[in-house]
Formats: sequence, structure tokens, C-alpha cells
Amino acid sequence: MSPTTQLNLNEVSTLELAQALMERLKISPDDWHRLKSNRNSRASEQAAAAMVFLVKNEPQEAQARLEQAVGWLDKSISAPPCPTHGHNRDRVQKE
Repeated sequence: MSPTTQLNLNEVSTLELAQALMERLKISPDDWHRLKSNRNSRASEQAAAAMVFLVKNEPQEAQARLEQAVGWLDKSISAPPCPTHGHNRDRVQKE
């Protein structure tokens, strides 16, 4: 890391850094369908959110996000089906 980059990082709060990481790792609406089942992307998104809550001294919220991240990594959770596709869409169209 260059001295200029280090100086710039020192000017940013820890919360701002955590929030910037969370924004960087957040799945955008445009990428949602492509990445909704990508375990690494989903775990990264949740872990970054957990960092924000830790910095804000909200350990219960942080723990919930970390548990979600672990769930993505150990495959104990999966993405729910999209409400605009498949079974739910067919049911709405029939009603």
C-alpha cells in the first residue's frame, strides 16, 4: 500500500470503511438473479454487513449476519425461489 493510500485510509472512520466494504460486496438488483445462489457472494455480503454491526456495537445483529454467512458456506441455507418465477407466478396468474 502506498503512503498516499495509507494516509487516505487514516482519514476515513472504521465505520465508513466497513460500510464501503458492505456496499462493494452487496449484490445489486441487476446481479440478483445471477448471484442469488452464489454461496461465496452471499456469505461475503453477510459477513460485511456483520462488520458494520460490530463496529456500531450491535453484537446481536452482527451475530445474525455471521450465522447467515456460515449458513451459506456450510450449505445449510439456500436462496428462496424468486417470487416472479416458477410456482408462485403460475399461482398468481391463475387467481
